[in-house]
Amino acid sequence: MKNGTITTNSGLPVKSVYRPCDSRIRYEEDLGDPGRFPFTRGIHPQMHRQRLWTMRQYTGFGSPHETNLRFKFLIRQGQTGLSVAFDLPTQLGMDSDDPRAEGEVGRVGVPVCSVEDIADLFSGIDLSKISTSMTINATASIILAMYVTVAESRDAAPGMLRGTTQNDILKEFIARNTFIFPPRPSLKIAVDIIEYCAKRMRHWYPISISGYHIREAGATAIQELAYTFADGKEYVKECLERRLKVDQFAPRLSFFFACQNEFLEEVAKFRAARRIWARIMKEEFHARNPESMMLRFHTQTSGETLTAQQPQNNVVRVAIQALAAALGGTQSLHTNSLDEALSLPTEESVKIALRTQQIVAHESGVTKTADALGGSYYVEALTDKIEEHALDELRRIDRMGGAMKAIEKGYIQSQIRESAFRQQQDIETGRKIVVGVNKYKAAELTRIRIHTIDPKIARMQVTRIRALRRRRNSAALEKRLRILRLAAVEHENLMPAIHGAVHAKATTGEISGILREVYGEFRPKTFF
Repeated sequence: MKNGTITTNSGLPVKSVYRPCDSRIRYEEDLGDPGRFPFTRGIHPQMHRQRLWTMRQYTGFGSPHETNLRFKFLIRQGQTGLSVAFDLPTQLGMDSDDPRAEGEVGRVGVPVCSVEDIADLFSGIDLSKISTSMTINATASIILAMYVTVAESRDAAPGMLRGTTQNDILKEFIARNTFIFPPRPSLKIAVDIIEYCAKRMRHWYPISISGYHIREAGATAIQELAYTFADGKEYVKECLERRLKVDQFAPRLSFFFACQNEFLEEVAKFRAARRIWARIMKEEFHARNPESMMLRFHTQTSGETLTAQQPQNNVVRVAIQALAAALGGTQSLHTNSLDEALSLPTEESVKIALRTQQIVAHESGVTKTADALGGSYYVEALTDKIEEHALDELRRIDRMGGAMKAIEKGYIQSQIRESAFRQQQDIETGRKIVVGVNKYKAAELTRIRIHTIDPKIARMQVTRIRALRRRRNSAALEKRLRILRLAAVEHENLMPAIHGAVHAKATTGEISGILREVYGEFRPKTFF
């Protein structure tokens, strides 16, 4: 409630009751049946009635071997796709023995220094039969080249592989900060991957344009859509500059959104998102293939909404969010674990998280019909309002010259900071209730078992990468690194040269080092 008015979390006023006059509901123009433009009600005619979303729990810690064991545990528990978390050194282009990596190896994800790490990470897993999502951005080209190399060694051609590289570097400059190079060359490398996959990996999603991190940084649902689609338009424009035809690459663009606690606003957000993107692709970029207009997205329940206080309450929060994602028509889902605010998940907590979406899928009944909440006066009114306000903000960014210009000016970052500050004020003043934090507090902290990582694992990883360097062919490696440097200087697509370097056992840090020398490292300005 703000100034006596009840609002959604995004600040949209909410009436006590909704009637037909509160939404335009022009069925054919604004809704349409599922599987038909503008895809408000879903991108497939049958939606989850015919095929459930992919269930993929975001996983990575310790070492490639430990993470592989967790992958296999989750597959046995019914997970239907993999999702890889990489440690910070890997995300920032550092090997595990880099002095700057000390204390971070294997902490928030799996360390990957070489193609041998990828081979161990997916040991005993048939890459031709499982979909793999990789949350990697600045070094996405390197990790994808390693993945392809391992798959080829197992007789799985690139065209057979299914999965996603996140590869959304623009949102790193907005909200997440695991960038290496300045924005312009970073965007160039991201589009290299899109171009490479469009030509060689027809079943791979080369980018997951990510609103999740924008939302987790403090954006509203409206800002999440506006800034995500601003980034998406920037990537499309860059691809068109490469002389790629829009229908050649657009069907393999994917998106990634957060799902927070305000149930009906989140459902409406996903519906509005499909409509906005469909119209952008058709009206602005003149796509002709309906698949180019379909918004395919992964959802992750919101880590930002989970609390260290009374962590068992987080099971309820995640269930609400998972249900909203299902009703919103997601294609893929990760459900956070109850210990999210305290540590990486234990085996027990991640199983509960996976069971949560399995119960939603198989017991709740919401998968029996597409867009079950379509036609609700309130949901349709919210869908309209979210679309209207998101488009207003998107037009504002367009007037600035697009997402890159808005990022360089610090506009998007400042808007998110202001939103985050307002939300924190609402919690501290009690205007927004968080159960167990500012209301219904417990006298004592709840103690639960948390996941820990043995420091020996980092030392073993350092030993492993140093042994690799001693036994590889140095002459072959130097040749491949020279080819890579030349490709970067000549502004060529880097993927073939990176693939060659990976074959020669070049490390993540070595390949990144060559590109640092050519492109430089980015040092962000401080905006207030």
